Amino acid sequence: MQLTLFSDLSLRVITLMAMGESGRKYTAAEVAESLNASRAHVSKVVSRLVELDFLDAVKGRNGGIYLRESATEKSVGKLLRTLENNEVVDCVGTDCPLLPTCLLRGKLAAAQEAFFAALDPVLIADLIPLKSANGADVNRPEGGGPQGSTQLNIRPV
Repeated sequence: MQLTLFSDLSLRVITLMAMGESGRKYTAAEVAESLNASRAHVSKVVSRLVELDFLDAVKGRNGGIYLRESATEKSVGKLLRTLENNEVVDCVGTDCPLLPTCLLRGKLAAAQEAFFAALDPVLIADLIPLKSANGADVNRPEGGGPQGSTQLNIRPV
């Protein structure tokens, strides 16, 4: 299954912020720059993640975006199920002659749900590389996160 750009960017925003210092303030502009994404698109993603209680946003001169403490304990599958709220194939309103007897739509919906269900036990924390005592990345056990990491250059605000 291919995720929408919105869902992909949502996961990347959360992961980026979770990899940073706890309680660190970000701006949409620096997140967009770090992820090579459009600032406007990142702003829309941030707004939705605030609605879903993954992020807090403070407006004003000293404002910024903060990762909620509870965000890393939330399910990736549940998040994607919420963000990917559309069907794999949308037959309603089409002139498809197969519509009255077609079984494909139901099979694709079941496959999509199986995809989300496979990610339900995966937490945001499982996407974050562990750090050793010397600050080096440590690989997670089987099924738990990436093998290695990407160096991110983010300036504090």
